[in-house]
Amino acid sequence: MVSIRTEGVVKRFGEVVALDHVTLSIKHGEFFTLLGPSGCGKTTFLRTVAGFELVDSGRIFFDSQDVTMLPPYKRDTGMVFQNYALWPHMTVFDNIAYGLKVRKLPKKEIEKRVKEVLKLVRLEGLESRKPHQLSGGQQQRVALARALVINPKVLLLDEPLSNLDAKLRLEMRAEIKKLQKSLGITTVYVTHDQEEAMSISDRIAVMNSGRIEQVGTPSQVYFRPRNYFVADFIGQGTFLEGQVKGEKEGYLEVEAEEGLLLLASPSDPTNPPKPGDKVIIAIRPESFKLSKDTNTIKLTVYDVHFLGKSKRVLAKLGEKTFLVEVDPTLEVQAGTAIEVSAPPEKTLAIRA
Repeated sequence: MVSIRTEGVVKRFGEVVALDHVTLSIKHGEFFTLLGPSGCGKTTFLRTVAGFELVDSGRIFFDSQDVTMLPPYKRDTGMVFQNYALWPHMTVFDNIAYGLKVRKLPKKEIEKRVKEVLKLVRLEGLESRKPHQLSGGQQQRVALARALVINPKVLLLDEPLSNLDAKLRLEMRAEIKKLQKSLGITTVYVTHDQEEAMSISDRIAVMNSGRIEQVGTPSQVYFRPRNYFVADFIGQGTFLEGQVKGEKEGYLEVEAEEGLLLLASPSDPTNPPKPGDKVIIAIRPESFKLSKDTNTIKLTVYDVHFLGKSKRVLAKLGEKTFLVEVDPTLEVQAGTAIEVSAPPEKTLAIRA
């Protein structure tokens, strides 16, 4: 396994800047995820790491080796594509063995490696089947096995679960994570699914318009988003506009447009807003309590969604919508008034 480092990587397609001076460091054996909306540059970054796209400027390193201009076959990476890209006329065995045959390994070595990786991905006994005879989850495993059988230094996965149904996605997500940890292979994973990224990653890079907005653990990007884009893209929340009035008991005093006085901790403690600064107050649905306490707000319920593990209450104060998550057994009806509070430590003040 290796570490990956990019320095100021730029990639353009005509007038479109797909990667805008991207600098990242990915650790040995880390499961690192690129998360962002469609068109933000995630797949392009992955393809530059693999060598399928050459950068316009900047450098890419595997450990201390500069691989910026190396062709794909010299980078020792294994890639799993979104559509799996399996050869339809080949058997499972031949699909997996393809990379080994290209490398001209001895027949016995190929058979040994394919057998090992088939066991690893739980596809023993399916060697002679063609891709069309497999389920979506099995095809995904074949694509993963084909990438792993060459013993790559880096594993690259481009939205590998997007073609699977919801239940199978959950199963395969757990399998990929378990497999990655058992092998200890440095892995870069691309997805636009926030829940998927949060559950599978050691660290996440949130991308937007070719730029890196924030890098951190799932907990850091969820609870400490550096800006409004990250806060809004990761999960859901209620966002209020306000102005910093001062500080009290270690928290910021922020007056919202609705006339509410809220205490909010800064999302970026290294650069906290000062009195007079305009901020966006972010509150996650699960951070609200149905009780009178600090930051009590009176709302009117207009809809309730049952989610199984909880109820999502949509309520209003004037024209502002609040998302409040409550216990699924609580009876909350549309048209009723509720009082909620938001603990100061669970609110964030993000620079406007």
